[in-house]
Amino acid sequence: MATVQIEPAQTRRATEMFRALAHRNFRLFWAGAFLSNTGTWMQMVAQGWLVLQITDSAFWLGFDAFVGLAPGLLLTLLGGVFADLVDRKKLLIFTQAGAGLSALVLALLVATGTVEVWMILLLSFATGCCMALAGPSYQAITKDLVGREDLANAIALNSTQFQLSRVLGPVLAGATMQWFGLAGCFFINAASFVFVIGALLLVRFDATDAQQEASAARSLRDKGALWEDLLDGLRYAAKRPRVRTLLLISSVTSLFGAPYIALMPIFARDVYGFGEGGYAMMMGVAGLGAFFGALLLAFLGDFRRKGAIVLAGSLAFGLSVVGFSLSILPAVALALLFGVGFAMTTSVALINTLLQQLVTDEMRGRVMSMFILSFVGTAPFGNLIAGTMAGRFGAPLTLAACGIVIALFTVVVSLRNRRLWQETV
Repeated sequence: MATVQIEPAQTRRATEMFRALAHRNFRLFWAGAFLSNTGTWMQMVAQGWLVLQITDSAFWLGFDAFVGLAPGLLLTLLGGVFADLVDRKKLLIFTQAGAGLSALVLALLVATGTVEVWMILLLSFATGCCMALAGPSYQAITKDLVGREDLANAIALNSTQFQLSRVLGPVLAGATMQWFGLAGCFFINAASFVFVIGALLLVRFDATDAQQEASAARSLRDKGALWEDLLDGLRYAAKRPRVRTLLLISSVTSLFGAPYIALMPIFARDVYGFGEGGYAMMMGVAGLGAFFGALLLAFLGDFRRKGAIVLAGSLAFGLSVVGFSLSILPAVALALLFGVGFAMTTSVALINTLLQQLVTDEMRGRVMSMFILSFVGTAPFGNLIAGTMAGRFGAPLTLAACGIVIALFTVVVSLRNRRLWQETV
């Protein structure tokens, strides 16, 4: 008589953690986005060091980060409407091409020695416009690639590739800056957009896709329809307490947490005495923590009590930021940076998953635009304020205060929103 072997739970989880990659469209998009994001992180590291070299100012570091993210305040919600009305794939192709062109122009300016800070700011703004319009479609297209059943796994794997790019990007940036100079990082980033555009061109959707049917029934030239759809999305989110709370957590986490990336060159050079290689290492360690956080979520799959992990991750993030800000030992600072990346990714990725599982399909693009606006739209103000305050009180005290605010806010939300602790979606 044949015996039936029961597969252990851990083995099943390890097998299922990559199941979204069984979808051809998702494999293509995942690979292209990973290569492009790696180039983006290379540019982010190089651009921070470039601004510090040109200006020697914490304010300009914060202001450059502000300018790069500020377009999200105006364009992200509009991008959410587009994500529900137009062909998301085409929108992504055009916006990625625009961002790649911006990177190429910056590379040429640096290579020819003609770059000035106002040029960097202008190109940061142009790239920010492209990414703000693309962001909601980038999030909403995930369901188009895998369907609802594998959505949570696909979101986790998307987060994994993004966080892995946060590890590899700074490492490659450190090597590239030493071998080929800062311009090399910008040239590589410009080339990296070819991969995501190529992947999108190879993606094929069913001709009866619901989004295409909705797009055919509505016209972007109908301005009344655009504003009506935008207001419908805002009303939809306002009437749902769990959606509102998740968006608020994302906003506060980003507002007071994003400055740790913008101020990293100051910590690297002035606090720990690192050069560009040490700065890249610090960024890479934070990315490594984020990668393991995303990998853990992919391993756990569609588990219950996501709300509790969102709150625990947000609290751990705030405390880790405080610890890093006040640490004087490089080894301790690196360990805390790992915790910063791990905790922030765990919390934000689960907010993304919960929102996509809580909302209806017809509202997905608009709600995801609100999620991106809550995370990216608040970051410019956090970077600008932190850059200004760091110039007056120093980067360590400024960032420590930001971490304390995040931790206290999370405690208050935890006490006032018991239902979120029990969220089982």
